[in-house]
Amino acid sequence: MTARNVLSSAPPYPVEQAIKRLGANLRTARLRRNLTIEEVAEKIGTGPRAVMAAEKGKASTGVVVYTALLWAYDLLEPISALADPAKDEEGLMLELAGGRARARTKEELDDDF
Repeated sequence: MTARNVLSSAPPYPVEQAIKRLGANLRTARLRRNLTIEEVAEKIGTGPRAVMAAEKGKASTGVVVYTALLWAYDLLEPISALADPAKDEEGLMLELAGGRARARTKEELDDDF
């Protein structure tokens, strides 16, 4: 079993709970708008199973489904604040303490063919 499959089938508890909460919130948003699963699925270009899976908070459901549902309910804007580098206090402190400036070094182009 690959790491991805382990993560999808048994994510860390806080991750699992956050995804379930997101799913429940998406379901509430759909119901408040008096939309059926089928109507929402058609709007975002997927099948009803994907919408149902997202509303159940299944970890194996793709992030694009969750994001498209947020878009469908006009709730997408807050997602732009997720992982905002300007609000990453720990990352900023590590950077100031002399952490790596780049994930990897830029390799020089070699014109030796």
